[in-house]
Amino acid sequence: MAQYFQIHPDNPQARLIRRSVEIIREGGVIVYPTDSSYAFGCQMDNKSGLDRIRRIRQLEEDHNFTLVCRDLSQISTFAKINNEAFRLIKSLTPGPFTFILKATRETPRRLQHSKRKTIGIRLPDNPITLALVAELNEPLFSSTLILPGDDDAMTDPEDIRDRLEKEVDLIIDAGVVPYTPTTIIGFIEDTPEIVRQGSGIVASLQ
Repeated sequence: MAQYFQIHPDNPQARLIRRSVEIIREGGVIVYPTDSSYAFGCQMDNKSGLDRIRRIRQLEEDHNFTLVCRDLSQISTFAKINNEAFRLIKSLTPGPFTFILKATRETPRRLQHSKRKTIGIRLPDNPITLALVAELNEPLFSSTLILPGDDDAMTDPEDIRDRLEKEVDLIIDAGVVPYTPTTIIGFIEDTPEIVRQGSGIVASLQ
């Protein structure tokens, strides 16, 4: 049965953030809020957690997964960033963007796209997310909370609790979080390209 923490969306309680990270480090799968939706999260080297998320969402093997990072220096450990990518990411983060970048050797292979060897990277503009990754001191593996048969992510933590309290270890309640898909920017050929237009606007790529 999942634990259920009510965390203030603007001023997260440090005690609850620490306990949430303890659950992550103990191998737990959590539900937490970002600036675009609720999401699943676990430690990036937690293979069983990754498998649980894949099973809950019924994802294919070639699904693009995402690492939520604390800052640009952390991104550069797990993704290859040229000068153009660095400048663009710095100008857009934190914010509702997902960046698809070539993975470095530090990125576990099971998190990479099976054919392209890429990884999704996010720096969300959300106090709870930022507090979690700061306390964890490493990227958080993340996947949008879209369940099989649904087109959109779940938005109400009470509904999430009803559906998932036996599937995950912790649900963080930060109130209703509307689903506003991120804008996905790919750097597959080093030049930025909008893969999916979401809520984030990039005037230079329009």
